[in-house]
Amino acid sequence: MTLGVLALQGDVREHASTLGSLGAAVRLVREPGDLDGLSGIVLPGGESTTLSLLLESSGLFAPLAGALGDGLPAFGTCAGMILLATEVLDGRPDQRRFDIIDLTIRRNGFGRQRASFECDLDVPAVGADPVHAVFIRAPVVEWAGPGVEVLATLPADPTGAVPGQPVLCRQGPVLVSSFHPELTGDRRLHQLFVEITKEERR
Repeated sequence: MTLGVLALQGDVREHASTLGSLGAAVRLVREPGDLDGLSGIVLPGGESTTLSLLLESSGLFAPLAGALGDGLPAFGTCAGMILLATEVLDGRPDQRRFDIIDLTIRRNGFGRQRASFECDLDVPAVGADPVHAVFIRAPVVEWAGPGVEVLATLPADPTGAVPGQPVLCRQGPVLVSSFHPELTGDRRLHQLFVEITKEERR
């Protein structure tokens, strides 16, 4: 099984290292041919508008959109979540997205860099111990469609973030998070993604 990490911008090394530590073969995806034979792909955090432009200039957007439309499992974190959503608020008019998970997302919904925060999340899908989450210029889920499973929401927290806000969601083979699981050393969400890719191969 080979998992790809979109390697145009963002936390590429951290995702690749985490997946590799779980025993997956990892391929950095920079051009269309790198998609061949992948069992899944991670779309990392970064700057969503820049990633959209780089996907176009690299020639990756159309083939990746086709692969996702054909059911390629994907894990989008922060900017990756924005790229996978069906609707994006406060983005550029020419910003592209893959329309692959039924979410309405607001870019930088929690505020700019100085509004970044950390908190612990209950994620029953990966066990009883809380998941420590790092939010950096994070997107906000404004709406989730009926086919979307919300795996974690924000707790009551002194940061001013809204309790109950969805921050980890799944729809079929697509997993997305508002935060950066690759920055904490907790590999459970990446392990969940590996399990999702295995489910799709059965």
